Amino acid sequence: MALFSSYNCVKSKVFKEPDATCESVLSANATFLDIKNLYVDKTIQIQEDFLIEGYVISSDQENNFFGVLHFQDAVENPTDGFQIEIDLRNSYLFYDIGDRVLLNVKGLYLGKSKGVFKLGGVFSSFGNEIVGRLPSATVFEQIKVLCEESSNIIPTTTTISELNDALVNTLITLENVEFLAEELGSTFALEREETERKLTDCVDNEIILKNSGFAEFQNNLLPEGRGHITGVLTREGDEYQLIVRKLSDINFEEERCEDLITEFTSSNIFFSELADPNNNAGARFVELYNASDTALPLNGWTLLRYTNASQEVSSALDLSGIEIGSESTLVISPNAMEFESVYGFAPDVAVGTNSPADSNGDDNLQLIDPFGTVIDVFGIVGEDGSGTDHEFEDGRALRNSSVLQGNSTYTITEWEICNDTGSSGTTNTPKNAPEDFSPGARF
Repeated sequence: MALFSSYNCVKSKVFKEPDATCESVLSANATFLDIKNLYVDKTIQIQEDFLIEGYVISSDQENNFFGVLHFQDAVENPTDGFQIEIDLRNSYLFYDIGDRVLLNVKGLYLGKSKGVFKLGGVFSSFGNEIVGRLPSATVFEQIKVLCEESSNIIPTTTTISELNDALVNTLITLENVEFLAEELGSTFALEREETERKLTDCVDNEIILKNSGFAEFQNNLLPEGRGHITGVLTREGDEYQLIVRKLSDINFEEERCEDLITEFTSSNIFFSELADPNNNAGARFVELYNASDTALPLNGWTLLRYTNASQEVSSALDLSGIEIGSESTLVISPNAMEFESVYGFAPDVAVGTNSPADSNGDDNLQLIDPFGTVIDVFGIVGEDGSGTDHEFEDGRALRNSSVLQGNSTYTITEWEICNDTGSSGTTNTPKNAPEDFSPGARF
């Protein structure tokens, strides 16, 4: 049986527990994986003389960890981690973060709970052996600190979407996260109760932050910003969880995601009706539709008009600052006063003459998202619409109700088009306002 040699090189600490000595002779003869491979399908007591080596990454100094010690197999870029249950208060006095420790696993129990490997003592529950805390009297015999200075543990920087089981029981830093909006105004934990708070990133991936009701920062309010957080990654069943060691593990000094991201793209926004009434040029309009179930801001979106056969943009309309409701239209008029007089209500957006909303029916239109992508088109840029299947002169172009997203290629079968001189696929019947138009409603 391998025994630990004790030497008087413990760091200078003040504590009431028995003196913990450090190890300078023995070395590891097994890996973390070797130990995990001993497990089959139930808790076992390890009989082999195995020694494994790791670096302490958790701390109970601020009482957010209790009765457990986490360690990983490398200072940086670890490949594995373990947790050991211990019945030792103020373990941070003996096991600093960054201490390299040698663990004698012979006699310890190895189990798996909710997908996570655990080492420790044992207790019986309904006839089953469960890994529990290692008695304080044997902690220092089983876990020895090597006689050297503590190392600076470098957390693995990652994101919620990149988490995987290889990171469990290791120290990580999650970037670009914040607390859910509905959590703001809450404390880290309810007094004397383990409490879960949810972190999210800017694309709605979530992870649980587990906090002790006895932590020194239990009564602190959750920070409102966005940033990075460092902690030990754990897992319960299919859910990853994060546990911080101290309040300074959290740095949320940046703007929240909703304040940061103001530009979106969506194929659910498209042209739904274009109007050039035969009886009143002042009643022209362009109507957009949002087929999604979420209201979308149009920051950075642009409406372009190519007059006649021009291949150069003739006029552009910046839609920034405008929001289009879910399953709703957005009506843009070049003559707000005349529009309201004719249709009986004000347009959503009022612009001037010669704007993209003021086409006489033989022009081509494009809807561009904030990133320069053409989301939807009407007509063919460089081709005068007169006498073609994309003419709506003295009439209208109405998008079929079956269309639910934009199309960057003009497709006549998506439209019902009325005009005075259009080609096959259109109807040569001019339309008059207001009776032949339906701004603000999609059928």
